[in-house]
Amino acid sequence: MLRRREFLRAVPRLPREGRLLHVHRRAMACRFEATLPERRAVGSACAALDEVDRLEAQLSVFRESSEVSFINRRAAAEPVKIDESLFALLCQCAELHRETGGAFDITSGPLTRCWGFFRRQGRIPGDAEITLARQSVGSEKMLLDCESRSIMFVCAGLEINLGSIGKGYALDRAASVLKGRVRNVLLSGGSSSMLAMGSGDYKREGWLVGIRHPVDCNRRMATVRLYDAALSTSGGEEQFFVHEGRRYGHIIDPRTGAPSDRVSGVTVIARSAAVCDALSTAFFVGGRELAERYCEAHPDVLVLMLESGSCEPVLLGNRALCEVEILDE
Repeated sequence: MLRRREFLRAVPRLPREGRLLHVHRRAMACRFEATLPERRAVGSACAALDEVDRLEAQLSVFRESSEVSFINRRAAAEPVKIDESLFALLCQCAELHRETGGAFDITSGPLTRCWGFFRRQGRIPGDAEITLARQSVGSEKMLLDCESRSIMFVCAGLEINLGSIGKGYALDRAASVLKGRVRNVLLSGGSSSMLAMGSGDYKREGWLVGIRHPVDCNRRMATVRLYDAALSTSGGEEQFFVHEGRRYGHIIDPRTGAPSDRVSGVTVIARSAAVCDALSTAFFVGGRELAERYCEAHPDVLVLMLESGSCEPVLLGNRALCEVEILDE
């Protein structure tokens, strides 16, 4: 049976060709959903959403009982031994931090708080406040010990926040639950992160996903057909504030301590939803130059980017990864 918080939008019998089932649940401050062409897969979809719930309980900084909150309380004083899967995720975050030259950083929480975005109340901090916050930022200040599977912070005030990779990671883990059970499913975490398994619905032409224009939210910028691939989008159109005529978005450049304004929107397509999630943030911060360098070294990544002040989005990386159509509406 479906749990009370599951919702199933479909006819009560097996779906006819062209109809899809949607199983969804609220988690990580957004709606996680599994879109399926087969009713018999609903039970498996619910199990995948159960995994998302479990991960939220482990990773959320908004829950005092979470493992990440415990790390933030204790790791500056002593090494903290952690769950094997979480340790692997933190190692992946440290590697992405190095590969993006610091543009992706899970320790940038003090800067987010400094600018008021942690509680969605934007404000302009003073230079001294930003300088002080930056002293407690930097993934290189996390000491990850593989032998003991522990983490320690080298300074007080350091904290980790997995919001820039958590939804994608949850989609990857949900997909691992579905592997071997479901052949075709589209998983989504909010409107910004998706993971496609299989070749799509009944037409088998891939899962068709629309990418909203980052400047004009009433139209699409592009459509993508996903085959066994993931997608994540970052933009500043939802969380921002305006001060003295200037717009400040919620994505902070951890290298400068200021909101990034080089890019209007960026979408990353790769095999892993966690990688897409992290890289969309990193490329929003680092801009086209970082995206080009990264794609040259990683041929399994495709990037769709609209730079600030530009009307023409650009495609960077492996165009063979999926079908992308840029729309001119």
